[in-house]
Order: sequence, then C-alpha cells, then structure tokens
Amino acid sequence: MNTTPQPAIERITPFAGNALVVGVEPGQPEIVVITAAKLAETLQAKVYFAYADPERITEREFPDGTVQHSGLNPDFADDEVWQQRRDKLIAALNSVLATGPTEWEFRYLAGRADRALTHLARAVDASMIIVGTRRPGNSGRVRRLLEGTLGRHLAAHQHRPVLIVPTTVVDWKIPLG
Repeated sequence: MNTTPQPAIERITPFAGNALVVGVEPGQPEIVVITAAKLAETLQAKVYFAYADPERITEREFPDGTVQHSGLNPDFADDEVWQQRRDKLIAALNSVLATGPTEWEFRYLAGRADRALTHLARAVDASMIIVGTRRPGNSGRVRRLLEGTLGRHLAAHQHRPVLIVPTTVVDWKIPLG
C-alpha cells in the first residue's frame, strides 16, 4: 500500500489568490519572470521567486520557506559569492518587475532545485510552480540526459501543477508546395 500522498482533487490548492513559486537562475531570459508576473496579476496571487544554489546545502528549513544554508566545502567560506549572486538576482527581478503591481518576494535556497522549490511551494501553499526551459547546448543536453529536466522532476515528485515556460523555440516550419 502506498502511503505517499498522491495527486488528488481534494489536494488542489485554488489558483485565485494563492501564491505562485517561480524558479529563477542567473542569466535566465526575462520571459519566465514576465509570464509569472502576468499570471499572478490575473490570479491576484503573490509570487515567490526562488533560486536554488547547487553549490550550497540546506542545513535547516523554516516554515516560511526560507532556509539556513552553507557551502559544500566547510573549509571555504564563500558567503560573499552567494550574497553577490542573490543581490544580482534581486536587482534583475526589480528591473523586470519595476512597472508591475505584482506582489513578490525572493528566496535564496540551496541544493537540488526540485526539492528546494517543492519545499517552498509547500511552505507558502502555492497553487503552482513555474520554471523555464533550459538553454540549449551540448553541456545542457548531456546534463538533461543524465539528470533529467527540472520540470519533469517537479511533476513527478509533488502534487502541484508545473508550468514550463519556453525560453527558446525551434521554429518547425512546414514547407508548402
């Protein structure tokens, strides 16, 4: 008998008025943030933008979705590096969201993105998780082959809907004639 809670109608968090969790990363196209902001406006929802730093580990998770984290190497104090990354991400979000009425917060998380975003979504009772597709390239293809995609991991390991925003498009033109 499976004791893990499964997706079910009674577990659906209503979309209107409930939070959205959005995975962001440095250098990500603005379309992910803009899509999330427009959806949040429509749903009158607060947005939690979050970055999960794979070079850090979670030491403690808090009920509001924040985490206490440290570097993977205890002999190397890299607090300045992650704080600079956090500040750049917040500045980029402020730039993109400057004109919108969207209510939002930023969370700097640690470890695997699927686990970190799932924890945050659970903590804020999000109705949905939004992520962008990965950028193309050989290193990205190999990584996806070995690890799978973030969207697929999220969809397989928690009950909230996952919206995947395309960040690059292959134009499939059908020749006429």
